[in-house]
Amino acid sequence: MKSTGHSCSSQNQKNQHRMQDKEIEASLSHIRNKILVMSGKGGVGKSSVAAYLSVALAKMNKKVGLMDVDLHGPSIPRMLGLKGTIGPGVKGSKATPIQYLPNMQVISVESLMGEDKDAATIWRGPLKIGVIRQFISDIEGNDLDYLIIDAPPGTGDEPLTVAQTIPGAKALIVTTPQEISLADVRKSIRFCRQFHMEILGLVENMSGLTCPHCGETIDLFKSNGGMLTAKRENLRLLGSLPIEPQVVSGGDDGNMSILENMEIPFSNSFNKIVEAVVEIMEGKKGLH
Repeated sequence: MKSTGHSCSSQNQKNQHRMQDKEIEASLSHIRNKILVMSGKGGVGKSSVAAYLSVALAKMNKKVGLMDVDLHGPSIPRMLGLKGTIGPGVKGSKATPIQYLPNMQVISVESLMGEDKDAATIWRGPLKIGVIRQFISDIEGNDLDYLIIDAPPGTGDEPLTVAQTIPGAKALIVTTPQEISLADVRKSIRFCRQFHMEILGLVENMSGLTCPHCGETIDLFKSNGGMLTAKRENLRLLGSLPIEPQVVSGGDDGNMSILENMEIPFSNSFNKIVEAVVEIMEGKKGLH
């Protein structure tokens, strides 16, 4: 007789996958809007945009969940100054995200790492896919107005898993004005279109530095690259964000209060982007 061990194991895996699919569907049914924040390359401020967007939406009395699926380089907890770890839910079977604001919760792989936050996450594709699916299916929480997902740069396993697991998610793509960044952004745009993920628009970060002495704008990374790419690709440019040293220091210190200072050009520009996002998501403006 032939052994049936392998076939039984395979069938069990299929059954577990189907069960998780149902749990994911149930979790997503409680979330009104899903936004994947992505970029073509690293270092363009994608995680900062995801964190500030989440906080700004929460300040507008939206119920927000922020999910950090940058599994190899999670930075969201440090940007927000979160010190806790993910714990068991009320029912004991599901995890509960960390509360950041009364109406904002955060989940990140860094919160699962215990004391050593600098430990390297050495995972292959299938394990990364499984962790993201687990994040979505096992998180216990209330209804959300927005789920913001911070993905690693590029078009690898993490954004692919989100695209395939979270139907209806919309992409917000972050870039800088320089061509080397825009070339990778065009790959992200192709990725979204290949997987039929609607694109909210582009955010051009680091679009210029205002000299503190003369007030002139210095285009450290060129200028208007985001606008030209948006026009070429028939996409919406949600806004351009100037270089702001307080964003850097705030991220290092886990302080998001810069958004409250409307005298800073960055804050004004960012809040206009948030208003545009809300109008598109809730005002039913057309997407590309």
